[in-house]
Amino acid sequence: MYNNKKTSSSPMKFKHFTRKGYALFACLGKEVIVGTLSVATLTYAKADGISTQSIMAETDSLATHSEIALDEVRVTGSRAPLTHGQAARMITVLEQKDIQAAPVQSINDLLKYAASVDVRQRGPIGAQTDISIRGGNQEQITILLNGINICDPQTGHNAFDFPVDVSDIERIEVLEGPAGRVFGTSSLLGAINIVTKHPKQNKISAHAEAGSYGYFNGGTSIGLTSGKWTNTISGNYTRSDGYNRNKAGRLNTDFEGAKAFYQGTYSDKDTRVSWHAGLSMRDFGSNTFYGTGSDDQFEHTFKSYTALQADTRCGKLHLSPSVYWNRNMDRFEYFRGLDNIIPEGGTYGVAYNYHRTDVYGVNLNSYFDWTLGRTAVCAELRNEDLVSTTLGEPLEQHKHIHNTDRDYTNGLNRTNISFTLEHNILLERFTLSAGIVAVKNSWNQMNMRVYPGIDASYRIGNNVKFYASYNTSLRMPSVTELYYSVGGHKADKNLKPEELQALEGGVKYLGNGITASASVFYNHCKNMIDWILDTNEGNDAVWKSVNFTKINTLGVEASLAMKLNQLIPQQHLLKSLDLSYTYMTQDKDEPANIQSRSTLEYLRHKFVANLDLNIWSKLDLTMKYRWQKRTGSFTRKDNSGGNAVVSKFKPYGLMDARLSWNADKYKLFVEANNVFNTKYYDFGSLPQPGTWIMAGASVDINL
Repeated sequence: MYNNKKTSSSPMKFKHFTRKGYALFACLGKEVIVGTLSVATLTYAKADGISTQSIMAETDSLATHSEIALDEVRVTGSRAPLTHGQAARMITVLEQKDIQAAPVQSINDLLKYAASVDVRQRGPIGAQTDISIRGGNQEQITILLNGINICDPQTGHNAFDFPVDVSDIERIEVLEGPAGRVFGTSSLLGAINIVTKHPKQNKISAHAEAGSYGYFNGGTSIGLTSGKWTNTISGNYTRSDGYNRNKAGRLNTDFEGAKAFYQGTYSDKDTRVSWHAGLSMRDFGSNTFYGTGSDDQFEHTFKSYTALQADTRCGKLHLSPSVYWNRNMDRFEYFRGLDNIIPEGGTYGVAYNYHRTDVYGVNLNSYFDWTLGRTAVCAELRNEDLVSTTLGEPLEQHKHIHNTDRDYTNGLNRTNISFTLEHNILLERFTLSAGIVAVKNSWNQMNMRVYPGIDASYRIGNNVKFYASYNTSLRMPSVTELYYSVGGHKADKNLKPEELQALEGGVKYLGNGITASASVFYNHCKNMIDWILDTNEGNDAVWKSVNFTKINTLGVEASLAMKLNQLIPQQHLLKSLDLSYTYMTQDKDEPANIQSRSTLEYLRHKFVANLDLNIWSKLDLTMKYRWQKRTGSFTRKDNSGGNAVVSKFKPYGLMDARLSWNADKYKLFVEANNVFNTKYYDFGSLPQPGTWIMAGASVDINL
């Protein structure tokens, strides 16, 4: 929730997040000043911000000289940093305090409460989750860690295997809609950035929780700060027996994982330098996640992340260079524990598939001020190199797979180059931000393509802001979409890149204890990529990757947030009530004989409600409810287990709750997901967990 405090006599400055170089688009020269948000405000916590005169004087040489009372979040979605009151692009921000209050155990679970975000979970506690924005799929958004693009060109299925635990996160930033001129390829429908904590004092933190189905999660972090230097190191371990078994009675949704993360910073009046390195390892039973030929699939992923970033703070020309290397390793077992052994009736030549992806990136972002406004000029080089046992073109020289007797026999290497030019015109109440991104990819000898965008906003008084935008973007096909042709799948290596044009308009109101917003968006996408199954082909039907020519999406978002303790100060029980709703429709309906893996299975309706209560003293209760209705269908076995039956997705509603005691140095909690044990499906015929109960504690010790 927003702290809507008036600043009639003196400005209110939020120092807690001031000038953090690792904020969203930090590698692009962006900065964020964050107020206080709640989890359920994800859909309406748009990027309007309180920007008082003193704040703008310190952080923006182009500051206007009138106070703007629109939210307390100062975030921009452009290449050049602007005060939030000036910014025309809307961004959602979720703060650390509200992340900790939510009844969730993973970032994936947290995003379920965003009305415009579709979280399709194949396994519990984020074991394997597809996340999309505004009717798209998991491949069409950019995922960032501290402003660094960590997308895997092989597939978006495991994009949320972060090296950090929920307790390590300072905030989450969500940009809805095309972000081509900000991120280039893969940001077709938006971006999600995870910003980690930096220590403000020397401290040790630890937490542990346990619950249903053998679930356990424990971790610790150490933060050290001395003068201009800060360092943080954290580790985490989690596991569960899972909630499901295969036909043979063995566990097939169990998981186990470990994470480690280190980050540091150096900062003085002229320069800020930051760096991070992280590891994430996860083993999980993947049930029938990738096909129904086996109900005992298994997957192992190992990921490493390294990055170095810097920002200059003096002179007329501001520079923000960064360099990074991400490695993703994956072993998929179609038949768990059986390599080179094919059960009777099996269709795989080899039971295990191995993949390794190395992504190297360098970018340089700059901006400068002059008479006509603020101009940003940026360039980025990103190389994606994949070797695999199944994906890509045959390698001239095979590469050995460590700790096996196998070799990588296929591969693909492609390089993406992008240049961005953006200019911002800032008037007292009006902002116009326009720019272009030019993109060239070495894959399929793609020529240079140019994608423009323009954002505008106008403020009326101190409480109302109107905004509108037109943006374009593209996405290169993933390697899986191009080459995965085994186990009932047939890929097309000649797929075209997806391209999107989007229009959006909206209004936001921020009053005394009330925040309301409404917006309309329209997306026109051509060459949309999806996996489809033609049931008319009978037993010979396979899943094919295809370009779905053109798809138009029309959507409406609305939200209302009330700070009840501010509106009704006589009582202390009710803290806040938040409501949000998103409706979407696509004009390409699914034919009766066609089943879609993602594109045609979008959320038509999603409603989210959040109620925060203060029961007594430090005892708080958070209740979250979401109701959603998905279009599309899936195939399941009939009651006899023989014939295949095509079923439509049914709407469902879920209630989650968390009861917590929040002391200064420690916290205790008990929570329940799916309180009423609702039976529901997020993806195909995979049943989701029933009621899941957990309890835990955390402690902070100052050194």
